[in-house]
Amino acid sequence: MNENCYAHTLPGRPEEEWQMLIQHLDGVSVRAAHRGSWFGASDWARVAGLWHDLGKYSDAFQCYLRDVASPDAHIADVAARIDHSTAGAQHAVATLDILGHLLAYPIAGHHSGLHDGLGANACLEARLTKTVEPWRNRAPDELLLAHQNLRLPDFVKAALGGRDSFAIAFFVRMVFSCLVDADFLDTEEFMNPGQADERPAWPATVLESMETALTKHIDALESDSTHVNIERGNVRRSCLVAAKKGSGLFSLTVPTGGGKTLSSLAFALRHARFHSLRRVIYVIPFTSIIEQIAEVFRLAMQSLGDQVPDPVIEHHSTLDVGKETLASRLAAENWDAPLVVTTSVQFYESLFAAKSSRCRKLHNLTNSVIILDEVQTLPVDYLAPCLQALNELATNYGATVVLCTATQPALQRRDDFPIGLEGVREIVPDCVELYSRLKRVAVEDLGIVDDRAISQRIQCAEQVLCIVNTRRHARQLFEAIGSDRAGHFHLSAMMCPEHRTQVLCRIRSQLESGLVCRVVSTQLVEAGVDLDFPVVYRSLAGIDSIAQAAGRCNRNGKSMHGRTFVFRSEHRDAERFVGETANCASQVLSIYDDALSLEAVEHYFRLYYWEQSARWDARAILHEFYLNQDRSLPFLFGFSTVADRFRLIEDRGKPVIIPWGETGRALCAELRDSRCQPSRQSLRRLQRYTVQVPKRQWEYHIDKTIELVHDRHPVLADPDLHYSRQIGLDLDRCLTESLVV
Repeated sequence: MNENCYAHTLPGRPEEEWQMLIQHLDGVSVRAAHRGSWFGASDWARVAGLWHDLGKYSDAFQCYLRDVASPDAHIADVAARIDHSTAGAQHAVATLDILGHLLAYPIAGHHSGLHDGLGANACLEARLTKTVEPWRNRAPDELLLAHQNLRLPDFVKAALGGRDSFAIAFFVRMVFSCLVDADFLDTEEFMNPGQADERPAWPATVLESMETALTKHIDALESDSTHVNIERGNVRRSCLVAAKKGSGLFSLTVPTGGGKTLSSLAFALRHARFHSLRRVIYVIPFTSIIEQIAEVFRLAMQSLGDQVPDPVIEHHSTLDVGKETLASRLAAENWDAPLVVTTSVQFYESLFAAKSSRCRKLHNLTNSVIILDEVQTLPVDYLAPCLQALNELATNYGATVVLCTATQPALQRRDDFPIGLEGVREIVPDCVELYSRLKRVAVEDLGIVDDRAISQRIQCAEQVLCIVNTRRHARQLFEAIGSDRAGHFHLSAMMCPEHRTQVLCRIRSQLESGLVCRVVSTQLVEAGVDLDFPVVYRSLAGIDSIAQAAGRCNRNGKSMHGRTFVFRSEHRDAERFVGETANCASQVLSIYDDALSLEAVEHYFRLYYWEQSARWDARAILHEFYLNQDRSLPFLFGFSTVADRFRLIEDRGKPVIIPWGETGRALCAELRDSRCQPSRQSLRRLQRYTVQVPKRQWEYHIDKTIELVHDRHPVLADPDLHYSRQIGLDLDRCLTESLVV
């Protein structure tokens, strides 16, 4: 009877065209084993693939398949979906005893997500004691004995011996990633072979081609032998020398403006090629600049032409087009590309996620180069779990992790920071000397300055950038200096990406032409935005933020010294969210003449990171992974609980689509067309026209100023009233000006 068991049907097609269950199990096992081989767990991933759908051998499930495949079936008449995941989890424990739980977690959760070991709701304990539909009489004996000669990787054996529960749980998560990605791809190949054939494929030599293209691009940029370009060239050469060192942990400490972005990519591509690594993951702290960094990389790769598919994948969160099609989910979740540009939120939260859709990408972190830009922006409350995860990737999963910073390595182990990373190698041989050679900005503390005085200072400078901590403050200062005056610009996350891009182009044009250019912005310009002002003002924040602001000042060394002024805003109550970093920075500013000296930065991180041990795991993430003496549930892992707790951003907001400009209006008109659902391409293009709105504000304005098109796509109903060409979206007041590009 085995030959009559199926994994998937094709509605309206005869049974002989359905996918045989054994064929699916074999297909998933081969794919999963290949992914598991990247970290020495080929056999474990293979067995997970073979056993994940054992429950489909039940008569009940086979009847269910025939019911749903019937051309006359109605959803209301079809029996409830049959649980087909629990059987494999139970078989793993029954067969492998204690170690079987390492497979039970991923098998039981391959659709619903990784469960907690214990809990009032869905949990592994409940699944292991659940009565399931009989299935064994149909399953081939050789399938049930697939575990023979199964061996644990040495690092997992060591973790078991040392009772390192986090390392064991991380291994389970990686096996889970291999399984769910393999299951998804095998199912897609059967259900939608045309789409599977359209997946981009890159040649084995793609990283070598990318390195050649990058070298050509950087050589052109550095052809002008200015002092700054000479130093940028020195940084790149240091990166290329260090790239030949063995994989592991590196630190790239380069002052802002020192060419860190492209030099780190040069290191990654050379290192990957030298050590046969598979891809580069570039992690950026802010969503607002992800497209800009990706565009910088695409520009660097333009000499590739049409030789290979676009090697750069961006992971956006502004509009969840990943739910629209299987292909778009791959781009956002699978990370199967030579160069992935993503955000810190996506990267770290994926490392602690439970859902299969978010964990699919994790196995692709193995044997990769992971560049963490401005790594010191990690919140104190999540330091311990994040650093432990990075250590796992570098120690046991063949990854090279590069800690990029413009200030001072803040995350390395030291006596007063025992959770820090050990064995980190600095890429630039003498960071102190490099800082001295690239010093081109003087920082001055102005103390408390009210808006009237700051606006006067801004207006006295021909070209000046002022960065503040809140959108409201930015808007107020912008209006104070004259929002309608030529050469005055505003930047904030309340402007859709396409709008911000246009404004940044105009700002650069004004600067390059020597014209008046006064900009008031939130902190979104502090990383990844290449601007060069002679004067910068920065509302008090962390020393690392002040350093980033100073990086927009005299960036290309056109003058002897640029001037950056730090001031304490009159809006302190509205800036409580930066209170802690600002207080630490205030102490440093009162002690050091040079607030950006390496000594001052070290003092800042001692106050902000190293002396905050009570907060290193404030959400008790690590406490959810521990070992139990009870053989019936030896690994008490709180995967689901951790996923709920681990939120780098508590209020992610909700997207609103803005009919901005001719293209934005046309895309919104297409979206409103009731005759068709929007295409994947249209939804992807609409990412450039979205603004994230706080949930509470979004809920208040929905069905008022925000309309739901097709009951799912939120569009700003009247942009003439609530979207300004100067400041962007403002839902809380009516604007008299019309929408003008």
